[in-house]
Order: sequence, then C-alpha cells, then structure tokens
Amino acid sequence: MTETAPAIMTTESERIESSRELVDNEEEEKIRRQKKLEEALEAKSLRRIISAYLNYPEASEEDLKRWERSYRKLSPAHKALVPHYPMKFQRLRRCISANSYFIFNMLQAFEPPIDLSQELDGCEDSNLDCAPHERYTLDERHDSSCQPALTNSCTYKEESKHIREPITGVSIEELQRKEAHDHSPKDDSADTRINDKTCECHEGQLNHDHGSVSFSSHDWLDSSLQTHVPLVDVDKVRCIIRNIVRDWAAEGQRERDQCYKPILEELDSLFPDRLKESTPPACLVPGAGLGRLALEISCLGFISQGNEFSYYMMICSSFILNYTQVPGEWTIYPWIHSNCNSLSDNDQLRPIAIPDIHPASAGITEGFSMCGGDFVEVYNESSHAGMWDAVVTCFFIDTAHNVIEYIETISKILKDGGVWINLGPLLYHFADTYGHENEMSIELSLEDVKRVASHFGFVIEKERTIETTYTTNPRAMMQNRYYTAFWTMRKKCAITTT
Repeated sequence: MTETAPAIMTTESERIESSRELVDNEEEEKIRRQKKLEEALEAKSLRRIISAYLNYPEASEEDLKRWERSYRKLSPAHKALVPHYPMKFQRLRRCISANSYFIFNMLQAFEPPIDLSQELDGCEDSNLDCAPHERYTLDERHDSSCQPALTNSCTYKEESKHIREPITGVSIEELQRKEAHDHSPKDDSADTRINDKTCECHEGQLNHDHGSVSFSSHDWLDSSLQTHVPLVDVDKVRCIIRNIVRDWAAEGQRERDQCYKPILEELDSLFPDRLKESTPPACLVPGAGLGRLALEISCLGFISQGNEFSYYMMICSSFILNYTQVPGEWTIYPWIHSNCNSLSDNDQLRPIAIPDIHPASAGITEGFSMCGGDFVEVYNESSHAGMWDAVVTCFFIDTAHNVIEYIETISKILKDGGVWINLGPLLYHFADTYGHENEMSIELSLEDVKRVASHFGFVIEKERTIETTYTTNPRAMMQNRYYTAFWTMRKKCAITTT
C-alpha cells in the first residue's frame, strides 16, 4: 500500500499538469487566432480606405456626368442662357484630374503597416460590413511614441491597437519611451509609418526601415487588392481634401486663427520658461487630424505629439508632413464637388496651393511626433499615467462614444498640476446613429461635461466662448458657425498624507 501510493499520486499530479498545459495551449491558440482575425480585419479596413481614395476619380466623374445629363435636358432657349456650361464641365474634369494626381502621389508614398493580402476566416470578403468601419465621422465639421527630434529630422514608429475601432495602429511617433504606446514626442518632422516601422528624415530626406512588410509601395496598389466602396467612403475623401485647406493652405489661415491661435496663446502664457528648461514640457494633441496644430505647438518649443485615429487622416498627414519639399508644391481644387451656394464658377473652381509652409523647415522642436490609434486604447496604458504637462483638444471631445471616458483618460495621463486646454462644440458624432443597437453614444451637456471634469480633479481657470467655422469655404453663400467652448482646466495636485 505504502509503495504504490506515491506512484498513484505522481500519476494524478502529472494528469493535472497535463490538463493545465492543454488549457494553456488552447488559450494561446485562441489568442493567436483572435490576433490573426484582428489583423485581417485591419487589413480589410485599410484596403477599403485605400479603395475609397482610388475610387475618387470614378465617383467624381459620375457626379459630373449627372450634372451634364441635367444640362442636356434644358431646352435650346435655356441652354443659350448658360452657354459656358460645356466649358465649365471641361474645367471640372481638369480639376478632378489634379485632385486625383495629388491623391495617387500620396498613396504611392504611403507604406502599409500590414500585409494587405490577408483574408478573413469565416467572413465573406464581399461583405464590407464584416470589416470594421471607419467610424470616425468625417463631415462638414469633422472630417475628425515619440522622443525628441531635431528641427530638421523626424522619426516615427507606428503601432497598432486594433480592437475597438477599425483603424488603429498608425503611429508617427518617437516617444520618450520606445514602447508601442509611449507618449513622449521625439522627432520634429512627422511621418505616418505603421506597426513598429520607423522612418527618419534629415533635412527633408527620408530614410525608411520597412520592418517585416515584404511588398513594395507599388504592390499594394495592385488592382486585385482594390474594390468598389460605397459612395459614403468617397465622401470622406472629399472631406479630407477640404481639411487640407483648413490645416495646410493660406486660405485656411483665418480658420486656424479662430481655432488654433487661442490655444497657442494660452500655451505660450502658461509655460513662459519652457525654452530655458533642460527638458521642454510635453503636450499631447488627441484628434490631431492632419497635424498642423501639433506642429504649431512643437514650433512653440514643446515636445508635441499628435494622436489620430483615422487612416484617412493619417495617410494624408504623413504625406504632407514628410514628403512635401517646398511650399505650394501641390495644387488641389477642394470646392468642386458642390454646385450649391457658389458666388461664381471661378470661386467654385479656384485652385488652392498646398502646403503653405514646408513642415520640415517650420522650426519644429525636437520631440515632434504623430501617434496613430484610438485615444483611449493607446493612452490608457499605465506607461502614460501622469506623463503629460498639457493636453490640447480641438474639435475632439465630442468624437467619443463615451465622453466621460475621454475626460477620465485626460485626467489620468496629465501630471498633477498639468493643464487641459479645450476648444470645440458638442456635436456628438454617434448621436444620430440608427440601426446599430449596440452603438453607444453618451451625449452630455456642457454643464455636465464640466461637472464630470471636476469629479476627475479638474479646476476651471479660464472659460469663454469662441465663434469659428470648420472646413468652411470662405467664399460660399452658406457658412456654418460654431460658438465653441474654450477653457483651460488644471488637474489638482494629489493631496499627500504623512
């Protein structure tokens, strides 16, 4: 009896250990499959976005043909009153070609962060709804990792955080830590490389480390990877073109002065000694869009990092920040897609030169970067807690499914005594989402937003209303105006007990 007992116990112990190993292996396999599915979903989502850009010429031509059909239905007498219309249609085609030329050059420069040939297991490729959507609303009002870098050099590391939103995972970053979700900005020109790929640019010249992506920048433009997408996706491309004017054209200066100038002046007054400090204060700009505000903050002498969720935005901002060589290098026609509220055909068809400045020569502080991914997912990492001196949100907080979560995250990542500067309305992006039972949208009043901010340790120091537009055609007969909430809040220092 005594001799066989240990053998029985040993057998039982081995059985338990074997069972644990089996469970562990199954769990690892489950995680591996989940990660593979997420990567395939991200690849499919990115293919859809790239296809939206590539579908722009065809969709624009369809609009133009519709306008021509309406013109042909006019009686001869009525046609005689607008004899210049056939010529206008020719001019519009040239404008579409110019926009398409810019878009294609932009896509040629873009290097996908993942293998776009990945397919989804258990999900029909033809069903676009299977892939995550670009749920970041881009409309008339929103389109909406780093370490210090030198004035004419930029480094970006791109990371991937997929689960919550469709396109997570692009970082133009160089944060003070080199982790995938670090937040201290590093370099000074900005580039959007994805998934742990870095790019460095010195004096306007870019050197790329493409990591493990095995295909060239031309391979992913192969027609087999392209697909027709809903027109709503192409509309987002048109919104991006209007956003370029807001951030990177001389014509957008007035709107930038309305929105960005108050923020820049407030940062300047709150950190008067920043240029004397051995380490400049670090400022995060969630919802950075095409990157101009984050760049301007860097030029003030801050370690500045922009964070953006939308691949539509990131593809474009990477091109402008990293690949433009001189001011006015490109010409686009942002107002051609609507015949409404135009004072004249020349206004509608007027060219816009971009960019108005050369980003790499703008006087960027070492530490400028852009980080891609969902704000809450990226910055909720423990490594970001209490790391930022300032957070700047411009037309951003109402992009949240849960604005309370945004405020909590801002509080979490700010240092004690750090400041949150905000400018924007409360046009909650998911407020009117119909047909999606699981879609969440928390829509607080301004009073409630301030009450929630107080709960998370914020004290209002300054507050006023600023009137502004958003991606508005300054020569149009209709212009939407916002009476935005502008405030500076400071995070109270934690009370220490002895």
